[in-house]
Amino acid sequence: MRLIGLTGGIGSGKTTVSNYLTTTYRLPIWDADLYAREAVEPGSPVLKQIVDRYGRDILLYNGNLNRQKLASLIFSDSSERTWLEQQIHPFVRHCFVNNIKQLKAQKIQNPDGNPYADGVLVIPLLFESQMTDLVTEIWVVYCPLEQQYLRLIEREKINFGRLLTTEEAEAKINSQMSLAEKCKQADIILYNSSTPAELFKQVDAAIRGQNIP
Repeated sequence: MRLIGLTGGIGSGKTTVSNYLTTTYRLPIWDADLYAREAVEPGSPVLKQIVDRYGRDILLYNGNLNRQKLASLIFSDSSERTWLEQQIHPFVRHCFVNNIKQLKAQKIQNPDGNPYADGVLVIPLLFESQMTDLVTEIWVVYCPLEQQYLRLIEREKINFGRLLTTEEAEAKINSQMSLAEKCKQADIILYNSSTPAELFKQVDAAIRGQNIP
């Protein structure tokens, strides 16, 4: 079974790669960020733990988690970030394990599956959350630090209508293992500093087991 662990830094291009893999190669994509959102839905045990720790002011008027307010807390305090990850990561891992079990059952019933891979696990904190044992190979999407800053600031502007300060952008990027360290542990490095077309050429080669151009 070939399971790709797709990771990288904030704004490096993981979503671009995962979207391409599912549209071009019809691969199932399992996203840790989506599972992390499920973990804190209203009524969930994790959200209750968050409210117990930070108070009801951490919620929006409709009972949903105020993600922006939580982010301001955890990105400025590594101990709080570690605590939050300890609440969420077990749920995320459980989701991945269930997906893999279901995939194995499907392969028994239908052994002629996708010729390129069986699934893609998109996990921004693949190394930090110690989930490398769930995948058979690791792909890291890399871009220069300057591009990370620009993409992060643009994304924040689109999603929240606000401009990040340099300090806020730096805190978000530094909250994760550096891209350089991730690349040292990668089986495949995808360089996303040029055009999408150039990135997709690398993805095509990697998925087919060819040398990266």
